[in-house]
Amino acid sequence: MGPYSVADGASKALQALQASCREELPEAFLEHAKSVVFTSTSSNGKGVHFPVPLKEQDAAAAIKALEACAAAAIADIRYRKAHRQIEVDLDKTSCFLMSAYLTTIDGMDKGNPEAKKKIPDTDLNQAQSVLYRRLSANLYETKTAGEYYHIHGSLEAGETLKMIGLPPQEPRLTDYHDCINTIEKAVKKFTVPELERMNLEKGQAGIPAMTWDKFRATPHGKALYSLPPLTLSTAESTTPCAAFDTPEVGDYNSPPRALSGIKVIEMCRVIAGPTIGRSLAAHGASVLKVTSPNLPDVPFFQVDVNTGKHTTALDLRNSRADREAFDALLAEADVVIDGYRPGALSRLGYSPETLSKLAERRGRGFVYVAEDCFGGTDVRGAEWAGRPGWQQIADCVTGVAWAQGEFMGLKEPVVPPFPMSDYGTGALGCVAAMAGLYQRATKGGSWICRTSLCQYDIFLMSLGQLPADEQKRLRQVHDSAFFDLRHSDSVDEVGRRALKSMERVAPHLFAEDDGLMQTARSSGFRATLRFPREPIRVTGLRVSHVRPARPNGYDKPTWDDDWTEDERMVDDGDDA
Repeated sequence: MGPYSVADGASKALQALQASCREELPEAFLEHAKSVVFTSTSSNGKGVHFPVPLKEQDAAAAIKALEACAAAAIADIRYRKAHRQIEVDLDKTSCFLMSAYLTTIDGMDKGNPEAKKKIPDTDLNQAQSVLYRRLSANLYETKTAGEYYHIHGSLEAGETLKMIGLPPQEPRLTDYHDCINTIEKAVKKFTVPELERMNLEKGQAGIPAMTWDKFRATPHGKALYSLPPLTLSTAESTTPCAAFDTPEVGDYNSPPRALSGIKVIEMCRVIAGPTIGRSLAAHGASVLKVTSPNLPDVPFFQVDVNTGKHTTALDLRNSRADREAFDALLAEADVVIDGYRPGALSRLGYSPETLSKLAERRGRGFVYVAEDCFGGTDVRGAEWAGRPGWQQIADCVTGVAWAQGEFMGLKEPVVPPFPMSDYGTGALGCVAAMAGLYQRATKGGSWICRTSLCQYDIFLMSLGQLPADEQKRLRQVHDSAFFDLRHSDSVDEVGRRALKSMERVAPHLFAEDDGLMQTARSSGFRATLRFPREPIRVTGLRVSHVRPARPNGYDKPTWDDDWTEDERMVDDGDDA
């Protein structure tokens, strides 16, 4: 048997994705799947790059392929129907899955302390910058030997630490291992059921680490397993078809974009939700990221997932003027991305039902895209649908972390390197949004699109693990230091060791002149940014970014600002 081919695996994953989403997507999307080719920038692109047992590259490449099919189908009704060759670059897909770790600001990556000086500090509660508080979001063993619980202080930290009997601040604790030992000692005072009760009482985002089989046996696991990775439903069906605006005129050097003129409001933080917006921006949508000046975010992620967007800050909870500004934005918007805990925007007065009523008044439908951790909103049996969560939480509950730990020779779970589930979920959300826009253009009405981190992980797990021979090869070629990791090592440490190993095993992903990265000068950050190129190419369309990232809250809350291409963007080479 020859070496494992990610290209072959991605083709099979695309078939599985089509089969599971067939009832959710326009037939036109699926027709273009026949034109998909999985390519690579390098001779090593079709190999497995990550020290993981699951088919992360295959899954992400399949989803990005479906995204390209969506762009092709929209182009058919917006411009002209044509045979469109679709290419998915597997090297660029790998870069996409670790985008936050490859992106740099003035040559500094997220692990460089000096990078913080270039980025507005959105870590309002020091939940990221203080190591002790940072490790309030981590996986620990419980009172019962062999059972593990991932506590998660989210972006606040203090409440989770107090919940397990620790002070919210502990200035004397600065050593990595001392912090872990102190917190794990506190967690070990409780059983999983006790931690679950406390976690739910305090509204925290913790979860027990489960195996795949155990998760599937839970009511929530059963409910989600019956769902496709993304869902579409009608919110209202009275508004007429909303055809795309007059086609953008392209020329030989600049083909048109599938989503030019589409206005997107992004209500998200961290990675998964903002990845939806970043992907839509690559197809030409005008994406306005709206954040609250009073809510924290992970500072460095601004450099990564704000690519292609405008950003503004509005306090919808306390400022009447800001609500009026948001309502004015909403009046013209086509898409609303909701990346908050289910119900959060509804409590502010912006539920899907409210959007539907606004759509009926203005005579043009909305596409509402919801991304969350657990999925299952309005699905019978999905008992955890309303729980808060993050990438690590989804990876722990669905069995992904247990699979990673067993691959590493351990009898304990380990959260996999890099926020791959975040990026994969974001790609699913982009496909869902494009499906909603296609349906709005051809059938009318408003559409509710949903996906979640758990739904992505279920799709990933359903593909099965890499063959035993390939897993053995990965254990042999990757650094032994990576396999010395334990359950309680932080995602930062796991990512750092994985990155160091991959720089040796797959050096082409990190080369300066590899064609995988794009460089641009950001006026918002007053710095030069380097970030991964988009993995897909579609004949007759442009899929790439026209503006670099800018900080949260940089722009005025208006659609009237200049949305033209930033001339300082270095030639992106992504036109097809």
